[in-house]
Amino acid sequence: MLTPNRMCSLLLVLILAGSSIGAARTRSEEIRHQILMSPYYGVFDWIEVEQPTRVSVVLRGKVREPYAKSEIEHRIRRIEGISTVVNEIKVLPLSPSDDRIRIATYRAIFRYDGPLFRYSLPVNPSIHIVVDNGRVTLKGVVADRGDRQLAYFAARNVSGVFEVNNDLKIEKN
Repeated sequence: MLTPNRMCSLLLVLILAGSSIGAARTRSEEIRHQILMSPYYGVFDWIEVEQPTRVSVVLRGKVREPYAKSEIEHRIRRIEGISTVVNEIKVLPLSPSDDRIRIATYRAIFRYDGPLFRYSLPVNPSIHIVVDNGRVTLKGVVADRGDRQLAYFAARNVSGVFEVNNDLKIEKN
């Protein structure tokens, strides 16, 4: 039988164990939150985060603007408990042709009367369009296989696109 002292000790151990697990999850969520809250991160950028250790972070991906790379790194460095940030984010080349493709692809995928319009509603849509020298990469998450294919075909039909890489993931239910 558990005495009141033993029960309090057991409860304290469970609370402490849960808070250390929650802290790791909270740090990962905080990193994601800081990226999404950056005013320079948008639908035409993509950043992936790897945490090889609890105190280090590796940032990878592609952004349109050079200041987005440094601003996001600065935001991550300010998170408590992060001591090392390796910034491997690539800044995409400035290109009027790529800018035209970005806008045309955005309009093709997120047509107001189209089935994928709902993905454009959040501030940071779940479909990201990365254009690098006429090559389009679709990143993010969609609800099902059909939406994944619709996004691919919409991007594929944009004039000036050399190739489309469909890296959209299907949401797990």
